[in-house]
Amino acid sequence: MKKYILLIIIMCSSAIGFAHSPDASTLVLAEQKNSTWVLQINASLTAFQQEVRTHFADTPYKTPEEFQEMVLAHIKNNLLISFNNGEQITLGKGIVKLGHETKVIFEIKDIPASIESAVISNKVFDDISRNQSVLMVFKEGFVKDHFNLNQANDHTIALLVKDNKFVETAQQNANISPSLIIIFLLAFMGLGYLIKKMLKLKTKSTVQDD
Repeated sequence: MKKYILLIIIMCSSAIGFAHSPDASTLVLAEQKNSTWVLQINASLTAFQQEVRTHFADTPYKTPEEFQEMVLAHIKNNLLISFNNGEQITLGKGIVKLGHETKVIFEIKDIPASIESAVISNKVFDDISRNQSVLMVFKEGFVKDHFNLNQANDHTIALLVKDNKFVETAQQNANISPSLIIIFLLAFMGLGYLIKKMLKLKTKSTVQDD
């Protein structure tokens, strides 16, 4: 049983490490049931604080509300999204959920119903050394996939739609740090393994009681 408890500790420690890592972030672009879209950015609070201090040095924030407004403004100025070789998509109303892992959520307007291509450029954390992010695009009826934005591709990726799937227009360097991989792989593989083992223990215990 001790090794299963250890597995839980490892999983929790990995998640906590991700939340505190200023150079790792995730970017989720998701279509909702009513055909609207949302954008969610997950990153450590430290990363957002560093960017705000750098870009708003002349007007430092005095309240959490002012900090949140600066975060939203910084993202709007440094995150570019376009579809079908069109104009940049406008980010709508945004909210900031502060925490060790801070979440920023935007409504997105004017995304075409039929998507043929997309370009996403994330320079939000450009002032943080070796920063990188995982981009996930979720569209109804499309294959779910993720892409890496890092220094190798200048934090910019061009995607094409092929057979209901987003694919890169050119193969890019996928240098992704373990801190980003762990949050996806360990959470699914480790948890599934743990549940399987616990069910076996429960079954064994029931047989012995009988």
